[in-house]
Amino acid sequence: MDRSKMIIGADLLYDGKGKATQMTIVVEEGKIVEVSNKKYKSDIKGIVTPAFIDPHSHIGMERQGEPAAESEVDDTYKTISPMQNPVDSIYFDDRAFVEAVDFGVLYSCVVPGSGNLIGGRAVTIKNFAANRRGAVLDDYGFKMALGHNPRANPVSHSGRHNTRMGNASLLEKNFSDVLRKEKQAKIKKEKALFDLKKESKKNTFSNQETEQNKTWIEEEYKLALSSEQWTLFEMLSGQKTIKVHVHKEDDALYLIDLKKKYDLKITAEHACSISRMEIFREFLENDIPVVYGPMSSLDYKVELNGASYKNVVPLMASGVRFGLMTDHPVILAHHLRDSLKYFLIRGMSPEKAIGLISFENARILHLDDRLGSVEPGKDASLIVWNQDPFYMGAFPVMVMAEGRIVRENKGRP
Repeated sequence: MDRSKMIIGADLLYDGKGKATQMTIVVEEGKIVEVSNKKYKSDIKGIVTPAFIDPHSHIGMERQGEPAAESEVDDTYKTISPMQNPVDSIYFDDRAFVEAVDFGVLYSCVVPGSGNLIGGRAVTIKNFAANRRGAVLDDYGFKMALGHNPRANPVSHSGRHNTRMGNASLLEKNFSDVLRKEKQAKIKKEKALFDLKKESKKNTFSNQETEQNKTWIEEEYKLALSSEQWTLFEMLSGQKTIKVHVHKEDDALYLIDLKKKYDLKITAEHACSISRMEIFREFLENDIPVVYGPMSSLDYKVELNGASYKNVVPLMASGVRFGLMTDHPVILAHHLRDSLKYFLIRGMSPEKAIGLISFENARILHLDDRLGSVEPGKDASLIVWNQDPFYMGAFPVMVMAEGRIVRENKGRP
């Protein structure tokens, strides 16, 4: 349902950064234009939060009601596959999208699985989209994996290493090869431009010929690397963020060393088996945010033998910036809010907990200029609850996605 203007009364507002009572939110043309304590006649009232954002998901790739053989999370052809786009493996008729929107999880950063060293791109999508057209919100970055998964996943060709040391050597070989080739191509380009400038001063070439030569030099530079190598260079040049699957402490420390060696822009994804605060503090010191979780899932592999809900204590105490994921379908997307209980048990305030799955996740995904909080200028993506969302029986009476009402429940859903 589209409305050009709507006024929402918030008996309690968790705005993603704090909380306030008896507030009014004015929405016009898909944007929040006012948040104040002024008294207007409300179109709807309740407890209001920002829409929720899942920063690490496989929604639409491993689908509700389909056998495991239909999963498209892990491609087994090649362990370094940076060009793969998860949107090309999403079916938007997956029932999980409907249920995610039912509970206000309106956005997901979708990634390939962790069975490959580099699985492909990380893309933030709108869970309320009807299909792939118009579904992509942001081309966020890439997915990389360390630890157990990339050494254990089978492939259809030879060449995959079955040890972590083998995968580390393969990863660094590819990184170093790409950087070397780009540097060689850049030197060749700069020498050619230097020579062209000298010839131009001698009036050897007309202006038109000079410009044509510049175009050829630039084209030759672009052809020096393959499309896949240029995609790896995009990762290495810090243009995009690399989401790195990592659970155990030693793999986390290797990730920190890798960031230092190649000056990577990265986030640590999962980190569930890390139980020492000093590891999380190293993430903080090296500007590596953590996308934590999933929580309350079966710890089905050896690298998760140290995972525990109790590890939120050193995570919180370290001061590292972090958000919370579902890793759907490991935890179903619409259960994102449920994992907040572990942080509440350990003393986190309700308003900060809501911020974990709204503002903090938006900030990590570089979307906080438009999403994650209820404040003027932001997209009007928010949830109106029948009661405090931390009550087990709470449900949304309205879900708004960028100014459009996508769910409206006057009774119980």
